[in-house]
Amino acid sequence: MTTTTDLPPVAPAATPEAARRTRRVPYWLLLPGILWLLVFFVAPLVYQASTSVQTGSLEEGFEVTWHFATYADALSEYYPQFLRSVGYAATATALCLLLGYPLAYLIAFRAGRWRNVLMVLVIAPFFTSFLIRTLAWKTILSDGGPVVSTFDALHVLSLTDALGVTEGHRVLATPLAVVCGLTYNFLPFMILPLYTSLERIDGRLHEAAHDLYARPVTTFRKVTLPLSMPGVVAGTLLTFIPATGDYINAELLGSTDQKMIGNVIQSQFLRVLDYPTAAALSFLLMAAILAMVTVYIRKSGTEDVV
Repeated sequence: MTTTTDLPPVAPAATPEAARRTRRVPYWLLLPGILWLLVFFVAPLVYQASTSVQTGSLEEGFEVTWHFATYADALSEYYPQFLRSVGYAATATALCLLLGYPLAYLIAFRAGRWRNVLMVLVIAPFFTSFLIRTLAWKTILSDGGPVVSTFDALHVLSLTDALGVTEGHRVLATPLAVVCGLTYNFLPFMILPLYTSLERIDGRLHEAAHDLYARPVTTFRKVTLPLSMPGVVAGTLLTFIPATGDYINAELLGSTDQKMIGNVIQSQFLRVLDYPTAAALSFLLMAAILAMVTVYIRKSGTEDVV
């Protein structure tokens, strides 16, 4: 028989003040991050929004006049660069997916003891400046380089010239060069999410599919690909979004005919000094990317993973 002396001691009830302090702890932990976002994201965003509706000049000064026509004027004048940026970014994203998925699959399921070495090789480009990597591609794709000579000997450049992605049997200062630069620079952003998603797949699912006499193609289509879709979605977003706003690759590997919207914004800010137009273009680009990403996430059915 249990007596009252055998019962464990009862903890004293928390006071209302202690309970309030406990509830406030998560908010105190969030405070540094919130302050960081307010200072370095929200405040610049508000400033850019006010800049986009200003009129004036650098000599006379700019004044907020709520001139929303700047948005319509900027879009009507620079819509080719908008469409070109989306086209280049979408092409580079598709190429990154085609190149990155097999490599991520190899690392996740077939690399064995070489897995860590391959992962280091994937992230190794990050140890070099983005600018230097792009300049290296300028050397690789130079007119007298081995790549152009090989392509010319194989008559590949004749085909690409006919398709309009190269011109005059050269690769530099063509759409192909810009897309190649984008693909190379953003390929790791595709591989890493894909590898993370594939590595989490339970190998017993593949064994079960094999036991049910599923062919490798069927196993990939029914098991591997659906389970890796979160990585596909994350990788495409991490690739497409920065590639759309990139201007380094078009500046170094392209010509005036390959300028992207990032080049226009950079020029308006630093050369033309037309700050309202530059700010308006920035907001238009952000709105366009947000709209495309929202539609893409809803169509892919992965709202809960991104």
